[in-house]
Amino acid sequence: MLNSTQKSLIKTSIPALEAHGVELTTLFYKRMLEGNPELKHVFNRAHQLRGEQQRALATAVLAYARAIDEPEKLLPALRHIAIKHATIGIREEQYAIVGRYLLEAIREVLKEAATEELMEAWRAAYGALAEMLARMEQEIYNEATARDGGWSGWRTFECVRRTPESGGAVSFYLRPVDGGRVPSWKPGQFVSLRTFVKSIGLMQPRQYTLSAMPSSAGERCLRITVKRIDAKDGNPPGLVSNELCRDMKPGDRVELSAPTGDFTIDPKESTPLVLIAGGIGITPMAAMIEAIAEENPFRAVHFLYSTQNSESCPLLDEVLAALGGMPNSAKAIFFTDPKPEEQLGRDYDCQGRIHAATLRKLLSRTDAEVLICGPLPFMRAMADALAQIGLKPEKIRMEVFSTGSFTL
Repeated sequence: MLNSTQKSLIKTSIPALEAHGVELTTLFYKRMLEGNPELKHVFNRAHQLRGEQQRALATAVLAYARAIDEPEKLLPALRHIAIKHATIGIREEQYAIVGRYLLEAIREVLKEAATEELMEAWRAAYGALAEMLARMEQEIYNEATARDGGWSGWRTFECVRRTPESGGAVSFYLRPVDGGRVPSWKPGQFVSLRTFVKSIGLMQPRQYTLSAMPSSAGERCLRITVKRIDAKDGNPPGLVSNELCRDMKPGDRVELSAPTGDFTIDPKESTPLVLIAGGIGITPMAAMIEAIAEENPFRAVHFLYSTQNSESCPLLDEVLAALGGMPNSAKAIFFTDPKPEEQLGRDYDCQGRIHAATLRKLLSRTDAEVLICGPLPFMRAMADALAQIGLKPEKIRMEVFSTGSFTL
């Protein structure tokens, strides 16, 4: 427990964290991974190379300093971090390693401002934060193992089927090699997949949504849909996604974490639902719509989807088929770059991007629950547009596909 003096000292660090936060976290990761090379198998190498993990941690440390008087305000964001940590096997004992290198980085970046009193305050603050995260993560592990067919840590699965999808995506059907059951899971949840990446000589974890309910994936199978990521805007191609899409075939094995995540729905609820997806963000929506079609087909559901054209819309046919059996559903498909042969009104419903004026026409009620998934700029634009037409922020939920993300 921090005392009032320690909290005041933490707040004096805020200007330095604002100015040098990324410098601090970059130094932290560099030193920690050099001193503990086994952790290179835990962290997302691509996010490290792009600086995403460093920026996310800098944002998290700054947010924690700003909220040091009321850390409970960060509980939703910390829950998000804890879920991601649990899916890649982070354990309580590893927080001591992180704490050592983080405090060293703080001392080095703050220089003469890093008095012994300030460092002791940060040691106490980090201890309190690590305790909160470790407790949350243990609860997630306990929940996972308590389910019939559940497990904690990594479990080996075999690919039993691969199905090419549009847009360079591939669906993989995965079955546990131990012959056991897979647990029940909620539509919208995800797993972490870990595989050895030959090009860098490391095991690497990535998160993938479970894109089909057990009724269509198979009782003892989990299905994920992976999009190939090409090099773009100076960023390298996807390490894991490209290797999976190019090489993984029936008989190959990977490791999975147990299904988890809070970006879910209860299909049996009666609240009107608006699902907005961009690109590969359709994957959780596919499972949600399938579950509603099976369990509550008369629920009011409005599905909005933005993609380039018919060559970049994985799982869309499945989604539209499920919506076809739901009499109170509606859909609007947006093509931002339709092909010359594609016709408005036949192949897609709207041309261009989704914006506030379009949403105002399409969505007639503001009491609906709204879920958004897609690239981060897309989700932010959708949240802003929904706010413009009167939807309250507490009605909107988003899912970030990233291990290096921190959102408040």
